[in-house]
Amino acid sequence: MSSHGNFDVEGKIALVTGSSRGIGFALANGLAEAGAEVVLNGRDAEALARSRDEIVRATGATVHTCAFDVTAPEEVAAAAQRVEDEIGPVEIVVNNTGVQHRSPLLEFGDDDFRRVLDTNLSSAFFVGREFARAMVRRGHGKIVNICSVQSELGRAGIAPYAASKGGLKMLTRGMCADWAPLGLQANAIAPGYFDTQLTEALVNDADFSAWLTKRTPAGRWGRTEELVGALLFLSSPASDFVNGQILYVDGGLTAVV
Repeated sequence: MSSHGNFDVEGKIALVTGSSRGIGFALANGLAEAGAEVVLNGRDAEALARSRDEIVRATGATVHTCAFDVTAPEEVAAAAQRVEDEIGPVEIVVNNTGVQHRSPLLEFGDDDFRRVLDTNLSSAFFVGREFARAMVRRGHGKIVNICSVQSELGRAGIAPYAASKGGLKMLTRGMCADWAPLGLQANAIAPGYFDTQLTEALVNDADFSAWLTKRTPAGRWGRTEELVGALLFLSSPASDFVNGQILYVDGGLTAVV
């Protein structure tokens, strides 16, 4: 039995930022499995090439790489033009790039604060704005921002991260307010606690893992491939009347106390 046509992304060009590893890699791989033509992004061209080769081997899809710094607006603008000219019209943009820095707030350095906000929030503005220019001209496009349960919930030691993800939630809604009348959908996925390189220290912390599995109704850490279904929904015609929404994929963490 084939999947419902509303969820079809076959042949659509999708850019996924921060996709050489972790959640970004899983999302890019999921789009490739579904038949999309994927553009991987990161700053390390060699890491991108390795990830591209891995996805191609696994899926047989057409996969490109485009190395640029998502926190540098000039680089983003040039890359958006290059991708549109050399690869084709981008119909799906996934703003996934993110960084974490854990420190008590009184000890949080100025540079670290700016780096967290630039990487997690400013980059989504720069990338979303530049790729939306062509989407608006065509009258359609999907932007999916990767938020977090920290878009809603605070936790000691990561206040700037929570601030950046809370800002990304509202940027998503702002994109909806500006661009929905022009035919675009801007939504977000908010992962709970997933086992990735970014959370490795927490995964290896026996006390934290025990607390998390007890706190999460599903009773475990998430697996990155479990985010793909939400992405396919928000990237496909199935979500054409869904806009400005934050879809929490968190094993129930934000639903209970």
